[in-house]
Amino acid sequence: MAENSYDLIVIGSGPGGYVAAIRAAQLGMKAAVVEREHLGGICLNWGCIPTKALLRTSELYGYMNHAGDFGLSAEKVGFDIAKVVKRSRDVSKQLNSGVGHLLKKNKVTVIDGEGQLAGKGKVNVNKDGKKVGDFQAKHIILATGARPRVLPGIEPDKKLIWTYFEAMVPETMPKSLLVIGSGAIGIEFASFYRTMGAEVTVVEMLPEILPVEDAEISAFARKQLEKQGIKILTGAKVTKADKGKDEVTCTVEDEKGKSQKIKVDRVISAAGVQGNIENLGLDNTKVKTDRGLIKTDGFGATDEPGVYAIGDVAGPPMLAHKASHEGVICVEKIAGNNPHSMDKNLIPGCTYCQPQIASVGLTEAQAKEAGHEVKVGHFPFIGNGKAIALGETEGMVKTVFDKKTGQLLGAHMVGAEVTELIQGYVVAMNLETTEQELMHSIFPHPTLSEMMHESVLDAYGQAIHF
Repeated sequence: MAENSYDLIVIGSGPGGYVAAIRAAQLGMKAAVVEREHLGGICLNWGCIPTKALLRTSELYGYMNHAGDFGLSAEKVGFDIAKVVKRSRDVSKQLNSGVGHLLKKNKVTVIDGEGQLAGKGKVNVNKDGKKVGDFQAKHIILATGARPRVLPGIEPDKKLIWTYFEAMVPETMPKSLLVIGSGAIGIEFASFYRTMGAEVTVVEMLPEILPVEDAEISAFARKQLEKQGIKILTGAKVTKADKGKDEVTCTVEDEKGKSQKIKVDRVISAAGVQGNIENLGLDNTKVKTDRGLIKTDGFGATDEPGVYAIGDVAGPPMLAHKASHEGVICVEKIAGNNPHSMDKNLIPGCTYCQPQIASVGLTEAQAKEAGHEVKVGHFPFIGNGKAIALGETEGMVKTVFDKKTGQLLGAHMVGAEVTELIQGYVVAMNLETTEQELMHSIFPHPTLSEMMHESVLDAYGQAIHF
């Protein structure tokens, strides 16, 4: 069994799993990854990366259709959906092979199959119903991710009702579609398909779209999306989906019980995800679950000694960068280092629609609910020279500070390239930067980042350019 014995076995090779395995190898551990399908997991193969490739295409297509705004001319602008999809898949394929190279470079063993706990320190691996082998490890990390949540009565059939899997590889471009759910996944697909010419309706049960975002940012984003022609129904739910030969008739009911029927070519179900905890062998362990997710401490440890969980299967926020960071601190804790536990308040969130949305920390409402007396700053894109030069004048930066201490509690943005800008505030919050330090920092000109500076200044009545 020597060749089947490891210091660490990770079940799942997504952005949590493969990063954890590589970090373990760097720390001198003999590590292995068990993967049943794609190296890189959902994020790399069917999530974060291929959707950004699609959104880049739609962004360029949108610019080409407004070439005249930039003094350019572009005639007969069109697209080939098969080539659009192929580019997206090629991007994923390139990164998938890259993960394989990184694991090999770091001498991490890749075991092809589906892993299952089989007693203390033991993992059984099977592939297509056949046994691959029995493996042993002092430490086992579960990084099995999540899958789309299925709504009763609106089960995806891969033809008319899609999950994000099918939405990324359309064989033809639908003329109309309805998106159930207005989180990041739903809004990104709504943005992509609308920009590419489809009539899009978004249905959200809660009062506003992008419910985890600051209320001002959410309202601003909604206004911009509606201006683009996306129809948004909030406080509503799809109660029925009647499938025809090549269309779906959805019954949408509002909070007052009033219903309407909407006929579309396709439906995208983006009503959240659920953890992959089935067939992991958890029944004979002390591992606790809650609503389909594994409970852990701040370092990924479960109640079963030697068993850990990271990433989506360990609960929200279900983000790739959260999974990667969890993987690192989990392994460093195993190695006897002294990492900081996960502070979920410092995890940034990004939505790559047009306009982009990015945030970190507390919303204004959350800060007040937590008992903070706040100072809030704003700065609009229309007041920034670089934004005007880019033709991207719709947007806003918002900062929330503790009035007494000057602590930056949260930052929220909507507009062009804010998913790249947010990291400046993330670093500031990690360093426990005060308003004075941010105000005295010099931001380069002309850049969009100047708005970050001006928003801080505005919170204290010192904004210069607006």
